[in-house]
Amino acid sequence: MIAKLYGRIDETGVDHLVIDVNGVGYLVQASARTLSALGKTDDFATVFTEMQVSENDMRLIGFATREERDWFRLLTGVQGVGGKVGLAILSAIEPADLALAIGSGDAAMVARANGVGPKLASRIVNELKDKVGALAGIGGGAKLMATGAAAGNHAQDAMSALANLGFKPGEAGNAVAQALEELGPDATLDALVRLALKRASR
Repeated sequence: MIAKLYGRIDETGVDHLVIDVNGVGYLVQASARTLSALGKTDDFATVFTEMQVSENDMRLIGFATREERDWFRLLTGVQGVGGKVGLAILSAIEPADLALAIGSGDAAMVARANGVGPKLASRIVNELKDKVGALAGIGGGAKLMATGAAAGNHAQDAMSALANLGFKPGEAGNAVAQALEELGPDATLDALVRLALKRASR
């Protein structure tokens, strides 16, 4: 099993790169987000990999971070989500935003990815909701889930308020979670939004 590669980027394509490791070129499939993060031709990069083997094919899927690879493994564990769809989701949605979408049951956000219809998006949200809550560290999933559970509608309303002010869902969710830790579950919506704004603006 190849878990990680370090070498020079020999070439890049729309959905792949070739990384030269001591003279051996590895063809690695990757999301648009990963390709952008890794760099350009002749840059040196570390690629975290997942190997997929089927009857007719064997391929390496690459990621810029372990977090993205962990999300890919979670997504492809859902029936109907293959490697191509998993990469499409990760190309369209950042891990932190994906954690927020799944934690809050927002299937519409997941359905923004190419190849993901409403039924599949709902299945992804339903099957991964508990897993995201249990996996601390993956896109802030556990913290976001805890925020929503502890403060109920106030947390969701505070996240919406920050989102309306231009903050990304992941940024808003993490800021509200930090504010909630300081203020406690009985915090008013006004206090939660004010402190979350300070934390998000750091």
